[in-house]
Amino acid sequence: MPGMTERKKIGFLNFGHWSSVPGSRTPDPAATLTQTIEMAVAAEEAGLDGAWVRSHHFQHMISSPFPLLAAMGAVTRSIALGTGVIDLRYENPLYMAEEAATADLISGGRLQLGISRGSPEAARDGQHQFGYDLDEGQTWSQLAQERGQRFRQAICGEPIAHADPNSGWAQPGQDMLPVQPQSPGLIDRIWWGSGTVTSGVRAARQGYNLLSSTLLLQDDGRPFHVQQADQIAQYKAAYAESGHTTGGMTAVARSVFPIVSAQDDMYFGGRKEHKDSSGHLEGGRARSGPTYSGTMEEVAGLLRQDEAVQAADWVLLANPNQLGVEYNAHLFAQWGELARELGWH
Repeated sequence: MPGMTERKKIGFLNFGHWSSVPGSRTPDPAATLTQTIEMAVAAEEAGLDGAWVRSHHFQHMISSPFPLLAAMGAVTRSIALGTGVIDLRYENPLYMAEEAATADLISGGRLQLGISRGSPEAARDGQHQFGYDLDEGQTWSQLAQERGQRFRQAICGEPIAHADPNSGWAQPGQDMLPVQPQSPGLIDRIWWGSGTVTSGVRAARQGYNLLSSTLLLQDDGRPFHVQQADQIAQYKAAYAESGHTTGGMTAVARSVFPIVSAQDDMYFGGRKEHKDSSGHLEGGRARSGPTYSGTMEEVAGLLRQDEAVQAADWVLLANPNQLGVEYNAHLFAQWGELARELGWH
């Protein structure tokens, strides 16, 4: 109810598409990248808590998030800057630790990094072309877990490399060297992207925050938001038992479009998809959530009924980046109004 407040953060989740189709304000990668930086400024001005970007390889989408995050951090002051998610199949965990700490320091400690095994992609042999292959009997999920742990060790300042006693660069008496730079507190802001209850529980036991996927695997037929709320509940229970202090936060993503103008109605008035989508992916059933579109009161009502939204600490709202900065700034303002309508702090 309006007037009652709870602690919940909202942010945009930018898919970073570019194409030269009619109506697109992002015909090329330069436009997409520069406008994403401008959108972070607009979101901060609108009072949003976060500006998150997706990352995909071999597609017309953002693929290298750290230079972008650093640029966003350099022109903003308070908004959190996140990823949803970085695909560890393509990453050197130590180099990623250096990049992450550098971008975090530039932003003043505002990164919220989502990482995971990654999602289905366009390339059949993308990892191989990047120079990464599996060992015999190894899976990409296992490799991603190993790289995630190596990354966490590095950003925590654990010794990694042996010092060369014959080098003038090594400090006297220093046998082992951590990667540099270090950004204190970054370890508390690492999220694992999870599409199943099993991976969510594992993330809890490893000390990650939980970034619940927009696509849940192992679909059991229940509504998307109910399955996702169950995933969050089981994550929280496992985290409470884990003894970790570096995680415990949860986030979900939604497509939400309040219709308050003729332009809104033109773009999203016909997208009142209040039913889930289901199908098959990677050999199993999968389910994704609906689009919430309607008047401010209608959308607020739908979000109140969404069990996962109510349970999460962060709600990330997918923004149509190809419609440009001006329209997205308008949308950010409506999301801010929607948060006030819902009583979110």
